[in-house]
Amino acid sequence: MPVGLGARELGLGSLSAMSEEPPAEDIQLEPARVVELVAEGAVLIDVRRDYEWEGGRIAGARHIEVNDLVAESESIPKDRPVVFYCRGGNRSAMAAAAFREAGYDAHNMAGGLQAWVDAGREIEPADGEVRTPLPAS
Repeated sequence: MPVGLGARELGLGSLSAMSEEPPAEDIQLEPARVVELVAEGAVLIDVRRDYEWEGGRIAGARHIEVNDLVAESESIPKDRPVVFYCRGGNRSAMAAAAFREAGYDAHNMAGGLQAWVDAGREIEPADGEVRTPLPAS
């Protein structure tokens, strides 16, 4: 695993300044495909903020807020697929594109956690919810 990946190498220097356009189609995965990849050993990373994570999440996902991805990049394996998700797929799409650019087999769950729930898949806790992001403070 590479050591010392920085914001520039990951293309994450300013996620908020990155394009809002979704990355190439092969990066986008439907929830059913995410289930398959995770069963095969892919890493699932939730990039939402703490209060969103606490409201509801996919069982087995790792939580790394999008703003912390650069600092945590060394702990994300490069030898396995990585699937990022957020509420609707925008933040995670930017993360997936940046990590793919840095050499990861990175993907985005199209439609995010909302698509997961809409597809009838469970989240934890059992009474969890998909929380709407609050404006940045």
